[in-house]
Amino acid sequence: MFKLKRRTVAEASFDVGNNVLMLLICFLTLYPVWYVVVNSFNDGNDAMLGNIYWWPRVFSLDSYKAVFNSNGIMLAMGVTVAKTVIGTAVHVFFTAMVAYALSNKELLGRKLYMTLGTITLFFGGGLIPSYLLIRDLGLLDSFWVYILPAAFSFYDLIIFMSFFREIPNGLEEAAQIDGANEFKIFWKVIIPVSMPVVATIALFHGVYQWNDYFAGVIYINNSNLQPIQTFLYRIVAESSSNQMVSAMAGSIQKSVTSQSVKLATMVVTTLPIVLVYPFLQKYFVKGMMIGSIKG
Repeated sequence: MFKLKRRTVAEASFDVGNNVLMLLICFLTLYPVWYVVVNSFNDGNDAMLGNIYWWPRVFSLDSYKAVFNSNGIMLAMGVTVAKTVIGTAVHVFFTAMVAYALSNKELLGRKLYMTLGTITLFFGGGLIPSYLLIRDLGLLDSFWVYILPAAFSFYDLIIFMSFFREIPNGLEEAAQIDGANEFKIFWKVIIPVSMPVVATIALFHGVYQWNDYFAGVIYINNSNLQPIQTFLYRIVAESSSNQMVSAMAGSIQKSVTSQSVKLATMVVTTLPIVLVYPFLQKYFVKGMMIGSIKG
């Protein structure tokens, strides 16, 4: 009886310590985000004095006004939204279609395709061959450089195939009896019952498309085609960012600094994807459980 009581106390102590540790990890994870938000709402010149940790000392929306008054930033935001929506739709559709074909064990050459695809998970051509390929395809300074190279992922294909294997064959057989061809079966039967994995891959690729700045830096010279992340990267990287901020701020220049505009831009670029995530979370959890239970 004494041993049982000591064990219970030990377990309770472990639970308390575990909860404290989780709270500490949450704090360390969320506080940097809170720090950025707080400083973005503070007067830029006052923020340069430091010692702002929890609340804005001199509340100001001038940095956000500078962001939204800039035609360059709003144009870049439009490019980002377009490439995220179109790129995600193309990626999910094309990858799912290839995965559906390869999930058919009777497909001729299936093992060869799977072997070639697996090799691409471990080996890549590198930046220079990729750039030469994009150039020869005529995709430099083109919006489609964001879409076509990222239209397919073998890693995502494996996730799709794992889900498609769990779909009963009776669904496809019933559709075939009704006269449906392979594409109609894929579009009308397979995709509707595969929404958990579709939402999961859409979330993965949507976040990638939203956060990607590298393609804009390497393949795009036209400022009208650069996404918001590339625009932010150039604000941070360019030594003349103060001149850029002066042009953006205009009449509110006195209360805006390059640092305050960086922070405001970071909040503006991060907020949309944060707002979308809760709506996809339930599908995301289901998708992550794919293949974890057999039988």
